[in-house]
Amino acid sequence: MLDNTLNISDLHILIVEPSSVQSKIIRSHFQDAHVNSVDIVHNGAQAIESMSDSPPDLIVSALYLPDMTGTELVQTMRNDNALENVPFMLISSETSFEQLDPIRQAGVVAILPKPFEVNDLKRALFNTLDFINPSASEVDSMDFDDFHVLVVDDSLMARKHIRRVLEKMGITSFSEAINGQDAVAIIENNFFDLIVTDYNMPEMDGAELTRYVREKSSQSSIPILMVTSENDNNRLAAVQQSGVSGICDKPFEPDTVKAYLKNIMAGI
Repeated sequence: MLDNTLNISDLHILIVEPSSVQSKIIRSHFQDAHVNSVDIVHNGAQAIESMSDSPPDLIVSALYLPDMTGTELVQTMRNDNALENVPFMLISSETSFEQLDPIRQAGVVAILPKPFEVNDLKRALFNTLDFINPSASEVDSMDFDDFHVLVVDDSLMARKHIRRVLEKMGITSFSEAINGQDAVAIIENNFFDLIVTDYNMPEMDGAELTRYVREKSSQSSIPILMVTSENDNNRLAAVQQSGVSGICDKPFEPDTVKAYLKNIMAGI
């Protein structure tokens, strides 16, 4: 039987970086990590044209491009059937929550700072491999037959990204809700093995949803994974106290989710 598993050296990466100097530096870091195929473009339009001709295994982009932002680039990709599943990595010195949150919501495998550490790059590359082709030995050991997941997020792109990551692990049965209030109605009429919910949502947020499930639902023991870009420690502490089973940062990283699912399956 042929082994179709990808290795880091097999990845084809497209770097989108306005600065020729920065793009060469970034390429050298990827080459040091044993990535052999790296192309460079300098704006969003070039990236879209290049991807349309030959979709890469990973897009690595700056946040600020001459003709659009990295956020607009990934949103364009997520709305294109041919490109929506291409993993996206952001490299940026930006630290503003307001600037970074939209790109987290769109679904990225990693957000690395400038400059970034080699270990962070390697982790991001392994997350990319996990996203493209999850480890067969780890995934096959989990029995996801009849495993039903409720994904709750007010962002359609975030819901689609969460589903993509979970589908790569062999989960096929999903329901979706746009906020906690919508989720409550669904939970009362369906049984779930896992709830994956955002924190910040209109009508009813993730913490309120969790308290409802734990205190009022007939399925009070459902494992709940909170996925959030929240960085306020006091608010995160309140979320933990509400009864979540685990908190996962955005980006929704395959290795973190895989470890969490293994713990869930061990307890079933």
